[in-house]
Amino acid sequence: MTSPRVSFVIPIFNEEPILHAAIVELHENLAPLELDYEIVLAENGSRDGTLRVADKLAAKYREVRYLSVPEPNYGAALREGIERARGEIVICEEIDLCDVDFHKRALQILDADQADLVIGSKLLPDAEDVRPKTRHAASLLYSSMLRVGLGFRGTDTHGLKAMKRERLLPVVRACIVDKDVFASELVLRAQRADVRIVEIPVRVLEKRTPTINLVSRVPGVLSRVGRLWWALRSEP
Repeated sequence: MTSPRVSFVIPIFNEEPILHAAIVELHENLAPLELDYEIVLAENGSRDGTLRVADKLAAKYREVRYLSVPEPNYGAALREGIERARGEIVICEEIDLCDVDFHKRALQILDADQADLVIGSKLLPDAEDVRPKTRHAASLLYSSMLRVGLGFRGTDTHGLKAMKRERLLPVVRACIVDKDVFASELVLRAQRADVRIVEIPVRVLEKRTPTINLVSRVPGVLSRVGRLWWALRSEP
């Protein structure tokens, strides 16, 4: 089987209500781009009918396939999706975003060899973050914490990313934390490895209420950031 040029990796957790419509819409919106692509749905620990929907989508569209990790773990699902992706370019998406405008701009940058990793930032001046103000403020605080504590040079580590898979695969494999901090470690390690990174502004308008409560995430996030801080501090 010929490998696709682009792999869209999308972690999914308890997405039964929106999964089918989101993938149908993404599939239709990608058609004008005339891309050779695949969509990798990285399910993780869903307790609803997400897997059944993913199976039906894989049967409906030749571009769609799915994998499953046994526990709710965004980072593990994203890592596994990148590992199993067959495209030379991997675009890490969110099921409630599917931003085709980001895809087009990121592919232009990668094709022009201006970067190895493109990050869609919701915190750049020209970005538009339509989420609740509490979530926007939390993102600002989190990025500030990464800059002060871990030397992050940028505005955002979470959300949309496009990468040259072979260039970033060693970075992915070096990551030691998972769940919601995996994406941050990926960016931080990419900076340490002198990966060429470009941030571009994006518009963020979520299509559903987040599946995990913001406040309940804080202790775990702080624990994983602390583990990452200790690991990076002890490395050359």
